[in-house]
Amino acid sequence: MTNRPAYRTIPVFDQRPGTLPVPTGAAANPNATAHTLDTLRRPLRDLRISVTDRCNFRCSYCMPKEVFDKDYAYLPHSALLSFEEITRIARQFVAHGVQKIRLTGGEPLLRKNLEVLIAQLAALRTLDGEPLDITLTTNGSLLARKAQALKAAGLQRVTVSLDGLDDAVFKKMNDVDFPVADVLAGIAAAQAAGLGPIKVNMVVKRGTNDHEIVPMARHFQGTGVVLRFIEYMDVGATNGWRMDEVLPSAQVIERLQTEMPLVALEASAPGETAQRWGYANAQGQYDPRLGEVGVISSVTQAFCADCNRARLSTEGQLYLCLFANQGYDLRSLVRTDTGTSDDTALAEAIGNIWQGRTDRYSLLRAALPPEAQGTGARRVEMSYIGG
Repeated sequence: MTNRPAYRTIPVFDQRPGTLPVPTGAAANPNATAHTLDTLRRPLRDLRISVTDRCNFRCSYCMPKEVFDKDYAYLPHSALLSFEEITRIARQFVAHGVQKIRLTGGEPLLRKNLEVLIAQLAALRTLDGEPLDITLTTNGSLLARKAQALKAAGLQRVTVSLDGLDDAVFKKMNDVDFPVADVLAGIAAAQAAGLGPIKVNMVVKRGTNDHEIVPMARHFQGTGVVLRFIEYMDVGATNGWRMDEVLPSAQVIERLQTEMPLVALEASAPGETAQRWGYANAQGQYDPRLGEVGVISSVTQAFCADCNRARLSTEGQLYLCLFANQGYDLRSLVRTDTGTSDDTALAEAIGNIWQGRTDRYSLLRAALPPEAQGTGARRVEMSYIGG
């Protein structure tokens, strides 16, 4: 018997005209501008697009092997958005102010001919006529062989997930016996191809890989790679999240400060998720040559107030939060045969959905007693909409 994907048990609302009322607080917005705001006055700036629900790793915090086993029912190819459909939807998000697109998965490099999609997205322009910021998050397993082609297609940057330098620790985390050396080779290939600045994300799980914090920082110091430590999050319903396995980012910085001096840096962009810290020189001043680290603290220091991100699943469902418990079906709009290329209905749906957005899961969770955190309505799986 195959497993039923958890994300298919959360509500997904049809967006075809007449099938769903406009969300509370929203107004029709057929003529989008750069100032499309949600109910909390947050702009739409960042679109994250999942291109596959498959991955060749089985990380315990995302796609644990006991759930995502050989019998797991992945989406059929016919359900996935085509590259042309993705680009068509992305164009309407850009019309509402999106400036950055991140391709995710699953593992996005498993999607065949991904370079074709990147080239299509690279041809889009923001409302100011500027190229989009196009980036990709990967586990690095296929990066060494694909980095040059990705760059040639128009990809600008990559973020690589790496949860430790010790092979035993990393293999325990990815649960498929994949070696650290091959990920590091992918990072080196990306640097050589000019995909930068490269970011490396380390999910920190107390008692599993937190002893790798300082070695990781030492390894990437001065390399031009930005290392970011991410608090272990309660995404989805399959990773068995517990609050006592979360190492607060404040403690991560404390550990680093005992080994190497750090200087707090300003955010580089509005809505940035990471708090930035620069390595200091002997005089205690930030030295750009040494680089920086960042911490992403969605559990202990929620950043919902500035969140400007929307997420599009590989089958065309729109989610307004990494912890969403409902989605919106955009695929039905792009696949409705109207005999015209007019995307007014799609543009209106995107505007209406964003203008009705109230999501602030992490802020609400923080107000709950510890025993209630991570409970409640079933949430979409991170492997389905990307991190």
